[in-house]
Amino acid sequence: MYAVVKTGGKQYRVSEGDRLTVERLGAAGTDVELTPIMLVDGDVTVATAAGLAGATVSARVIDEVRGPKIIGFTYKNKSNQRKRWGHRQNLALIEITSISKG
Repeated sequence: MYAVVKTGGKQYRVSEGDRLTVERLGAAGTDVELTPIMLVDGDVTVATAAGLAGATVSARVIDEVRGPKIIGFTYKNKSNQRKRWGHRQNLALIEITSISKG
């Protein structure tokens, strides 16, 4: 069985025991509930709001990590104006503990 969940504006296909990095959800060691968009169990696919009413996907935040460094550079011609900046996104490493149909 697997589910498609939405968190941080992105969708992920997950099954029990999977580990993935998502946008920051909370401190390490906390349990979070993710809302499924679709559940697939063998040949049965549930994607309607009525069918997913009691469905939940439970996950545990294992660690807080940082994403890759992104370098940005702005430049304006003929005015000697230059700016270099960097950014690293805060992420959470989560492990899917259970998927229930409800």
